[in-house]
Amino acid sequence: MKAFISWSGGKDSALALYHARQQNINIQALLTSVNHVHDRISMHGVRRSLLEQQAASLQLPLNTIELSEQPGMDEYEEAVNTSYNLFKKDGFSHAIFGDIFLEDLKIYRESQLAKQNIRGIFPIWKIDSSELINEFISLGFKAIIVCVNTKFLDKSFCGRLINESFVKDLPNDIDACGENGEYHSFVFDGPGFKSPIGFDTGEIVYKEYKTPADGDKECYTTPRPPTGFYFIDLLPAVEEIN
Repeated sequence: MKAFISWSGGKDSALALYHARQQNINIQALLTSVNHVHDRISMHGVRRSLLEQQAASLQLPLNTIELSEQPGMDEYEEAVNTSYNLFKKDGFSHAIFGDIFLEDLKIYRESQLAKQNIRGIFPIWKIDSSELINEFISLGFKAIIVCVNTKFLDKSFCGRLINESFVKDLPNDIDACGENGEYHSFVFDGPGFKSPIGFDTGEIVYKEYKTPADGDKECYTTPRPPTGFYFIDLLPAVEEIN
């Protein structure tokens, strides 16, 4: 088996990578969707240079899906299929995802993979979110909240570290892992990392995304639900991984 992992840079993909390795799955590459207009990870808003440092620390080759700022479904699927096709030609047979319980998203991913006869593996699927976030912390992973959806969380959560205090402060109706899009994170240290990713925190900015018309197909790289988001800018440290 030769696998790549769909890598967002956040805690769920880091946990999926950890669990997959515990199952002795042969992961040989990362695949990340990048907004090439702003040179940042799609949805998360993290700079490409920090993503590259993650890959270097994890000692895995980085592959990217280059997307426009708000890609339509056709553009997104064409870019994804092109990437999957290249992986298939290179002998990859499996893809790893960090999804937890969103059934429609899992089905969608599997349908896209099937076009290239690649099988999806979901190492943390159906594990309780509270259990997962506690495992993430207990394993020694370090992560910062880089984006919050204002429909669910206020600005004060943006820029916080994921720790016991963060989990305790989450409202009762919020999924502990943010599986419904409540927040996104950037993992900068933990199991599998050769060394921590250095960064400074910059300004917090607010952005709004237009609500699509009823019946429109919605690309999974577009923030859902379309509303207001706070993003914190992470500034790469001067020293990078050798």
